[in-house]
Amino acid sequence: MKLDTLKQLYIHELSDLYDAENQLLKALPKLAKAASAEELKQAFEQHLEQTQEHVQRLETAFANISEKPKRISCKGMKGLIEEGDELAGEDGDPAVKDAGLIAAAQRVEHYEMAGYGCARTYAELLDENESAQLLQLTLDEERKTDESLSELAMRVINVEAAQA
Repeated sequence: MKLDTLKQLYIHELSDLYDAENQLLKALPKLAKAASAEELKQAFEQHLEQTQEHVQRLETAFANISEKPKRISCKGMKGLIEEGDELAGEDGDPAVKDAGLIAAAQRVEHYEMAGYGCARTYAELLDENESAQLLQLTLDEERKTDESLSELAMRVINVEAAQA
């Protein structure tokens, strides 16, 4: 893809995020299955529902600029998911594995926050105000998910892992 304009870069970023979110739609059920703590399973399942909404918002952002949704392979997300899958397959104490799953999930959240922050800024600069609002809403949800995972880790998961 040629990147001579901010709009082209914006489309590139949307395409990358679209692929990343679609990868997550497949990865989150695996993480939920690998989690031993019920609260962590529920957190992954809730984020799966949010991720479906994130995909729809990205499709709206594409429509707002008269582009068909397309996916550019998001190698960063692929790597993060591979690390999470690897961790999920390890043997060990369930609480310790859950702590590792939270860490892997938070890496994903931080990656997404960076992408959505950039895409939102590009949308604002291109006067794509509706899309900017949708992207900000997703960014806010990604931050909230990260904060919820931190809270769960500090309140339960990491405490149990420390006792293993």
